Amino acid sequence: MMKVADAVGRMLAELGVSQVFGVVGSGNFRVTNALIASGASFVAARHEAGAASMADAYSRITGDVSALSLHQGCGLTNALTGITEAAKCHTPLLVLAADTAVGDVTSNFHIDQDAAARSVGATPMRIHSARTALADAARAFRVAQVERTTVVLSLPVDLQEREIAYPGPRPASNLRVPTPIVATADASELGEMLARADRPVIIGGRGARVAKRDLRELAAVTGALLIASGGGRGVFEGDEWALDVVGGFATDSAAELVRDADLIVAFGVALNNWTTRGGTLLEKATLVQVDDRVEAIGKHRLVDLGIVGDTGAVARAAVAALAASGTTNTGYRTPAVAERIRGARYWSDQAVEAVDEAGFVDPAALINALDAMLPSERVVVVDGGNVNAYPGAHLRVPDDEGYVLPLSFQSIGLGLASVIGAAVARPDRITVLGTGDGSLLMGAVELETAVRLQLGLIVVAFNDSAYGAEIHLFPDSSPAEQEIVRFPDTDIAAIARGYGCDAVTVRSLDDLSGISAWLESDRTRPLVIDAKITGRPSWLMAREHGH
Repeated sequence: MMKVADAVGRMLAELGVSQVFGVVGSGNFRVTNALIASGASFVAARHEAGAASMADAYSRITGDVSALSLHQGCGLTNALTGITEAAKCHTPLLVLAADTAVGDVTSNFHIDQDAAARSVGATPMRIHSARTALADAARAFRVAQVERTTVVLSLPVDLQEREIAYPGPRPASNLRVPTPIVATADASELGEMLARADRPVIIGGRGARVAKRDLRELAAVTGALLIASGGGRGVFEGDEWALDVVGGFATDSAAELVRDADLIVAFGVALNNWTTRGGTLLEKATLVQVDDRVEAIGKHRLVDLGIVGDTGAVARAAVAALAASGTTNTGYRTPAVAERIRGARYWSDQAVEAVDEAGFVDPAALINALDAMLPSERVVVVDGGNVNAYPGAHLRVPDDEGYVLPLSFQSIGLGLASVIGAAVARPDRITVLGTGDGSLLMGAVELETAVRLQLGLIVVAFNDSAYGAEIHLFPDSSPAEQEIVRFPDTDIAAIARGYGCDAVTVRSLDDLSGISAWLESDRTRPLVIDAKITGRPSWLMAREHGH
């Protein structure tokens, strides 16, 4: 016999939960220790908000279900912003949230946890009784895994203390996913549309990561160009006919190539305003959307053809239909277009007007210099705000495991915790965060976590002593009005050293020697770059808002 908490933790580890993030209190003490005792690794964050973003980033990169362990009530509410971000991105995340005793509405910790989870787009589930506890927990894990969703599993503290018999070890991989079936008519129609197109483009999103080889083969036989969404950036990296990223972070020349397409096929892509630049990239093209979620088809844009199915299965079926008919197409793949692609692919190759302001470094020049300095095997993490275009677009990535964009909820301040989760997921790579001073200071406590874990990651803090987006969104506001979003110059490098990080202050490109020295070191401590940047709006802010 063992307590329910111990049994649930042991079973989840056997099912495949190998990484847990969290902040431990009395309500989740036992279940977290049971996971650890059964082989799972645990990262203790300094705040639940940080733990949530760490788990989100880890699962985005690995595709595995990670666990987020929380105390009841306030532990869950502290984590809700990160849980919302994960839910909006369909991250396979299992939140183990302790809950007050069944029926106890007088506890200071009591909230309606199911309603809270549901309100942010997560799937609420719970342990209903000691008798059903293992079945309830196993079901929650499978929902997170198979439906690629964020599940909040509430574990009432009184039920955790009950004793049950443990049924014995379970195999870690006992799930059998059925082979996807694609309608022959859909595959044939898609193949015919691609074969007829003069300028076809295939966009791959997060839902295309498992199908990237199939999509490259489909593009090759139909003459389609390839480009990734922000969430799927890196999925086509290395293909000579691939552009880097579509939407807001695209170079102007890349956006022009997409805008001139006569057929766009989106695989696992939401086609929201960010991806389509408010729909302006789709004005000339026939639009096809492929997704395994019925509700995703046409959610943001009307489509000419919607196909519900696994992205890889649909691509393979279309290739087979084309092979059966003996059809191939040169499409968009001409020598002239190849030359345009080489010049349009990366922001780091684009001409950027330099800004010379004494005592301040130009952020575009800095990020391009860092792109050239840092190892190519990297993971890039992007935070929100005026400066997100610099890391989000200028830092190149090696593949689809090299990019984390936690901006589906448009919250700033998730970057630092996300880069820690990314570093835990890919310890073989250097992880790099681009963030603003305001964003970094929101969660600066997690610098201690990065130091404790001896993570050799880089934090680039674009420090304009302000919430820069608001400054540039309201350019006609008076200095007095702007005081509410401006701050005194903050010595972020000193703050970082106080947590145990290495740190350098950069005011010009002549100050990069400290970064070179850190790269040549053993990299057992994080490096924080306090970049005192010019006060101009980023090129993205200028383009989107006309400033």
